[in-house]
Amino acid sequence: MKKYILLLAILVIASCKNEKSDSANVENQVDTVSTDSVEEMEFKVVDSKFIDQDEMWKPFESDLSGFSTEVYEEVKALVFEKSIPEIQQSIEEGKLTYEEVALFYLTRIREYDRENDLSLNSVISLNPDLIQEARQKDQQRSATSQRHPIYGIPVLLKDNINTAAMPTTAGAAAMRENQTDDAFIVKRLKENGALVLGKANLSEWANFFCDGCPNGFSTVGGQTLNPYGRKIHDTGGSSSGSGVAVAANLAPVAVGSETSGSILSPSSSNSVVGLKPTIGFLSRGGIVPISSTLDTPGPMTKFVVDNAILLDAMKGVDDADSASKEAGEQEKEYYSDLKLNSLKGKRFGAMKSLMEDSLYARAVQDLRDLGAEVIIEDPERVGLPNFVRLLNLDMKKDLAAYFQNYGGEVDYKNVQDIIDYNNLDSLNRAPYGQAMFYGIVADSATDEEFAAIKDTLRNIGAKVFEEPMKEHDLDAVLSINNYHAGFAAVAKYPAITVPMGFTSENRPMGLTFIGKPFSEKELLQLAYVFENKTKRRKTPKAYNE
Repeated sequence: MKKYILLLAILVIASCKNEKSDSANVENQVDTVSTDSVEEMEFKVVDSKFIDQDEMWKPFESDLSGFSTEVYEEVKALVFEKSIPEIQQSIEEGKLTYEEVALFYLTRIREYDRENDLSLNSVISLNPDLIQEARQKDQQRSATSQRHPIYGIPVLLKDNINTAAMPTTAGAAAMRENQTDDAFIVKRLKENGALVLGKANLSEWANFFCDGCPNGFSTVGGQTLNPYGRKIHDTGGSSSGSGVAVAANLAPVAVGSETSGSILSPSSSNSVVGLKPTIGFLSRGGIVPISSTLDTPGPMTKFVVDNAILLDAMKGVDDADSASKEAGEQEKEYYSDLKLNSLKGKRFGAMKSLMEDSLYARAVQDLRDLGAEVIIEDPERVGLPNFVRLLNLDMKKDLAAYFQNYGGEVDYKNVQDIIDYNNLDSLNRAPYGQAMFYGIVADSATDEEFAAIKDTLRNIGAKVFEEPMKEHDLDAVLSINNYHAGFAAVAKYPAITVPMGFTSENRPMGLTFIGKPFSEKELLQLAYVFENKTKRRKTPKAYNE
């Protein structure tokens, strides 16, 4: 029986010691698995030098002053660690309003996110019209008979996703005035009734900017910190703020984006559910890019049902995005089909090398207890040649296209313009340097060479997953965190990570299901059964008030 080719955990983009997701050099990864540390991580910069707290909170002063501690506690009982269906049920019963939900999350952001001993630095900006929009949802609710479950629910957007309410900075000082229209997925969210809560911090330029900088750092947002081990555990990257805010109940749900691990990494690092969809399932229109070949947005939530709801609320065909147009319309109501309570008849591929991880081994046994068959193989090793070159060559053209087609009134046309701006005050604008951007500018290839790079990577990715899936008739391959995100990326396979427990150092870990293209519905069902069986997510203790 042929061994199927799957890379050991650390030969992928995100499996270096700090699980860097989008900018690590795949070809130079060392053959070690990351270990926990109780020592505090060291950072050059923690707090933002660019966020004006007084200005950010000015629109909410009056409303928050009337949101008493007593009311906060009453709302907390109905909202804290609750799923979207549970929150909607309380609203249907007249126990809660959308305005109160919005005020609850604003209160928590003000309490926990900036300038104190518990600060997480997960939110960059807030929608100044949030409370007014929430009141409108309350007023219109009874007249809106066919409401999507996302109706009235505040959604936090990673700050590389355009929205008219706030600038889209990608965490970069150069982009602080990038005032844009809504991205396609934001338009879909609004059409389905969602509220835009604000913008989440991120690894600057989605982790493709500086070399050796920590996950979760951006010049605009400062250093995002992990609520399960502040300054101890990595946040993962690049959608760090999205993962941290959801984990600490600063937002009910959030949207991240992934090129190779940027949803899976911060989701697993912060004990939340993260789905990286098939390329084209969701539009990329109006999202600051790395790679038009590999980029996709995706939902990050505390619960699988919320993940399905948020995914459903964003989908739709965007004719301006070729991948979305090619993918076409997706199924309806992913959230209504989460009814499995057994995995009988399901088949999974597990990796022998990962069975040394006790949490992974326990998760495999959980799946067997639920009726699944798990085939364990010893994988061969294989690399991803020229992966970083793919990102370089894509971003060189894709960022220029973003500025032309989706950017605001900013005076940049390409990567070199950003480098030049940062060099005028590099200490404040690029404290960790901008080595990856220099690499983009220096790289070049003919159309034929670029096509060959993409073809090689696509073939490797397909071989990694298609062969074992066909040979063993698998429903999904099982991984840890974002260990195999690079291969899922080039194969354009979707993946979902679900909390599977914590290490002895209280570091969250996720079980990741990697499925066939456009198998999002099946992945959500599998994840839902595992989540209900195990219930291994827990609230970070310091953020439980």
